[in-house]
Amino acid sequence: MITTMMIVIAVTTGFVALILFMIGVNMLMLLPIVIGLNLFQWLIGPYIIDAAYRVRPLNQGELPWLEESVRMLAEKSGLKTPPRIMVSEIPLPNAFAYGSPLTGPRVAVTRGLLNSLSVSEVEAVIGHELGHLKHRDVQIMMFLSVLPALVYWVASSLYYSGIYSSGSRRDRGDGGALLLIGMLGMLLYYVLTLLILGFSRSREYYADYHGSTVSPGGPLSLASALVKISDINARTPRNVKASMTSYSSFRALLIADPESTVGTRAFRGIYDVRALEEFASREVSPAESLVEVLSTHPNVVKRVRSLLELHKQLSGTA
Repeated sequence: MITTMMIVIAVTTGFVALILFMIGVNMLMLLPIVIGLNLFQWLIGPYIIDAAYRVRPLNQGELPWLEESVRMLAEKSGLKTPPRIMVSEIPLPNAFAYGSPLTGPRVAVTRGLLNSLSVSEVEAVIGHELGHLKHRDVQIMMFLSVLPALVYWVASSLYYSGIYSSGSRRDRGDGGALLLIGMLGMLLYYVLTLLILGFSRSREYYADYHGSTVSPGGPLSLASALVKISDINARTPRNVKASMTSYSSFRALLIADPESTVGTRAFRGIYDVRALEEFASREVSPAESLVEVLSTHPNVVKRVRSLLELHKQLSGTA
């Protein structure tokens, strides 16, 4: 992960410096603009997410077991204060951690998660989300997202400047150079995006590990929760998901990507090691591997395999 961050920072800085050196155009104003926009988005982001996911604060005494679980898990996670508990009135099961200096840290669970999962599975999911808060993943991902955005702004500016200049006979040569550099910059933007997606997937594994080690149910509860979430999402018709127009808007925040799902008829009821092992033995197709490369989350089959291996290590049966 450190290597990925260093590559993204080095490539972005090098690209911008090279452009400034080659064409002598002052684009330094782009940096504060991009950073300012991302900081503003980060500060007000929780309010946008609340509106998109129909989120409300959990009323005190509404779900005492959930309040106690979050308090206990936050203490085991080493967090100074528990995050604010939020409920998203969405029927599909999912959860996410978010927040900003204006709102403080928050953990939200959907109504579908509370209705579909057992208490131990919900606790494992919350442990995963607390892992994101403990590791400051929201801040890290915001920082990394600024850098490709900067490259994209520079590249698109050069690209359209090149198109404009190419229309002039006097500046046609310079326009062609700007056009080429802009196209290369856009290609670089997509490469950086793939690196950051890989970084995001690695953060999910770390959060899985954290949730497994702080929740009473351990890795099996989290594995069971992931399978149930994936299965319900897979069996939900696309038109139902489409009716919730904002459901996929912030899917990078969710514990499971609703668009990357794996259904299984072999899974029934609460978790069972044999059922989970059967699910984990499922072969990941080349198409699913390609989808994973373009996703913020690892393939759920791979996540369950990782959790089963962690269960063996923790139980001493490896």
